[in-house]
Amino acid sequence: MKRLENKTALITGGAGSIGLVTAKKFIEQGARVVLVDLNEDALKNAVASLESSQASYIVADVSQSSQVENYAKIATERLGKIDIFFNNAGIEGVVKPITEYPEDVFDKVIAVNVKGVFMGCKYMLPLMRDGGSLIITSSVAGLQGSAGTSAYNTSKHAVIGVMRSVALEAAPRKIRVNSVHPSPVDNRMMRSLESGFNPDGAAAKAQMEKVIPLGRYAEPAEIGDLVLFLASDESKYITGTTQVIDGGMGA
Repeated sequence: MKRLENKTALITGGAGSIGLVTAKKFIEQGARVVLVDLNEDALKNAVASLESSQASYIVADVSQSSQVENYAKIATERLGKIDIFFNNAGIEGVVKPITEYPEDVFDKVIAVNVKGVFMGCKYMLPLMRDGGSLIITSSVAGLQGSAGTSAYNTSKHAVIGVMRSVALEAAPRKIRVNSVHPSPVDNRMMRSLESGFNPDGAAAKAQMEKVIPLGRYAEPAEIGDLVLFLASDESKYITGTTQVIDGGMGA
C-alpha cells in the first residue's frame, strides 16, 4: 500500500521548487493534491509537469485573508476533507542591514511568511480531517540569526510560535503540526539571496557551503522526503516539533 493512499493534500507555494517536488512525491504515494500559488502560468506549468490527473491548482495570494479563505473552500469542494496541509509559501525579501532595510519589503515578507501561515492555519484547520498532518516551512533562519536578512529571520522565527500554538490546539483532534527547517536549498530563492550577499553569486554559495558540515546545499527533493515522512502515518506520534534538515549546520 502506498504511504498516502486515498489521502488529500493542499500545498501553498506549490509552483516553487520545494512545493512542486513535494507534490510529486505525494502523488506517487497515492495522494490527490491541490497546488496554491500566486502566478497562474507557473501553476499551469507545475501541474503539467506532474503529468497526473491527481493534481490541480488554485491561484491565490496567501497574504490576503479573503483569498486564503477562498482557496480553502475550493480545495475542500474538490477533495473533501483535507488530510495534509503543507503551509509552505514564502518569500526571501532583500539582503540589507537593518538600518537600510526597506519598510515596505519588511511588511511584505511578514505578510506572506507569517500572516500567510497564520491565515492558512486559521482557515484550513477546520476543514482538515481528524488525524491529519499540518506542516509549516520555516528555515535554519528560524533558529539562528544572520546579518542582512532581518525580515526573513524574523518571519521564520515567528512561524515556530504559530506551529507550537496550533499543535496544542489541534492535538485533541489528533492533527499533528510540525515545522521544517532547511539549510540553504539549491533553488531560485538561494540564487536571489546569494546575489544580495555578494555580486559574485558563485562566491557567496561557496562561502555558505563552507559552514555546512556535509559541504553542500540541500536538494529540494531532500526537503520533500522529510515533508512526506511528516505527512505520512509514520509520523503519527510527532507533533509540536522543529524538524531540522541542515546538513549539520546546527551542530
